Amino acid sequence: QSIGEQFWSDEDLDGDSDGEDFFYGAQGHYATDLSRHPQLDIDVGAVRDIYSESAISVREYETIDDVDIDLHINISFLDEEVASAWKVTRTEPIILRLRFSLSQYLDGPEPTVEVFQPNCKDGFCLGVQLKRILSMFISNQWKHLSNEFLNAQQRKRHSWFKAGGTIKKFRAGLSIFSPITKSTVHITTRQLIQLFFSSQALIHCKSIPTLEYGFLVQVMKYSEQRIPTLNDYCVVCDEQHVFQNGSMLKPAVCTRELCVFSFNTLGVMSGAAEDVATGAEVVDLLVAMCHAALESARKSIIFDPYPSVVDPHDPKSLAFNPKKRSYERLQRALDSITSIREITQGPYVEIKKQMDKLDPLAHPLLQWIISSNRSHIVKLPSSRQLKFMHTSHQFLLLSSPPAKEARFRTARKLHGSTFAFHGSHIENWHSILRNGLVNASYTKLQLHGAAYGKGIYLSPISSISFGYSGMGKGQHHMPTKEELVQHYNRVNTCQPTQSRFLQSRNLNCVALCEVITSKDLQKHGNIWVCPISDHVCTRFFFVYEDGQVGDANINTQDVRIQKEILRVIGGQST
Repeated sequence: QSIGEQFWSDEDLDGDSDGEDFFYGAQGHYATDLSRHPQLDIDVGAVRDIYSESAISVREYETIDDVDIDLHINISFLDEEVASAWKVTRTEPIILRLRFSLSQYLDGPEPTVEVFQPNCKDGFCLGVQLKRILSMFISNQWKHLSNEFLNAQQRKRHSWFKAGGTIKKFRAGLSIFSPITKSTVHITTRQLIQLFFSSQALIHCKSIPTLEYGFLVQVMKYSEQRIPTLNDYCVVCDEQHVFQNGSMLKPAVCTRELCVFSFNTLGVMSGAAEDVATGAEVVDLLVAMCHAALESARKSIIFDPYPSVVDPHDPKSLAFNPKKRSYERLQRALDSITSIREITQGPYVEIKKQMDKLDPLAHPLLQWIISSNRSHIVKLPSSRQLKFMHTSHQFLLLSSPPAKEARFRTARKLHGSTFAFHGSHIENWHSILRNGLVNASYTKLQLHGAAYGKGIYLSPISSISFGYSGMGKGQHHMPTKEELVQHYNRVNTCQPTQSRFLQSRNLNCVALCEVITSKDLQKHGNIWVCPISDHVCTRFFFVYEDGQVGDANINTQDVRIQKEILRVIGGQST
């Protein structure tokens, strides 16, 4: 049995006789080298003790005084869909590669940092952000770090295991809430230490973990604190975003001008070309939403956020600036995007060339429209579409970050959940995809009133949410069953010959959400009001174009409908 798999008991760790030697007894399996600093051995052993043998790997160089330490960060806690939105592989660890001086360790030069996933080295935007964060963290810690200082910190750990020490107090504190009896499963000291670390991490994701288990454990713990909340912080300055309705799923740049100017150098924008090429229908939908918001009489309220776009001819100034709004110039650039995407079918490079020729601000604006979308929206294949929605334009829509999804799952276990529709006019979706479903009651964003109180309005009946989306206004046509079947089969068997949505001036959108069925959910007949935003998560998004009308008689509480939704989701929700 390896040290990484051993469980510790109080008998092993009581007192201070030989706890130090036992705790860091695991030595690395790499070749012995007299020049290797002993503190490095201790820190490597600590990682293997607290995590596992496979949590760290060491590579020495025969001819130079360097050593690469690879720390393996487990991200399996991420949902599959969230991992897809972040473009990471959840079944594979994120590797933090730190290069130290082999003989000097903490007394040597500041270590370099690399962040990657073995199968995701190209376009690993999350790694770019995490590398920046860890480089700043290590640089700040390095100012006061030394092997002697770390050794002094680790000696304090003796007091943890003495009578009345930190671990003893922590165990006693737990017993207040969950008294340990003879029939209770024994909590090992190893598990207790991990629980202690996790409880400390809940204080704040930027809190500095203890050094008492070594510098490498400190870096791993800090990484574990930061990864689930990367979306909460600007990818440039690492300052917290200020959102009107909680954080969103995808990491983004804040609105500070200095951050906007620096944004392009982080590689986040580099994914835009790929998105245009592989998700053309989604891109056209984002453009159409932007267009609708810009044409709205309420654009000064709902066109939020306003673009922050660097002038391609003057990198020191903003062509589109939220502080100096020009809706007319924005409209011209957006019209150029629309006209080029309507007539140009071909490689992305050709589309960009045509845009640059027509309007130099068109392509930078398109990049902003794509990268500023903070929700994960992906076209669903026909096998995962809900047939009863009677539209081929069906998308997976996720906007909740890992922390919110975790809170949602906890609430679902306590209260259960169900599904309901949320309808909103297309002009509002530009903001919703970037700010989330906002509790707009009694605010300037409110459009339909709040007759049933403050909260997010939902309905189990499709016709009610269709009404909120604007469906039924303008020229609409109720297709026959035969027309629906013919249209559905045609769309799903043929590649579109032109861009979707851009030529239509009559788009309607409705979302299917999962909502917690707690006592807080207020049901007024078929109109539901959820005052807690954490209790509503978007799951699907449906678009109807050219006057198409959906089935007005869908009831999400119908057993047949619920089974179909769960089939498409894959049984994740219960």
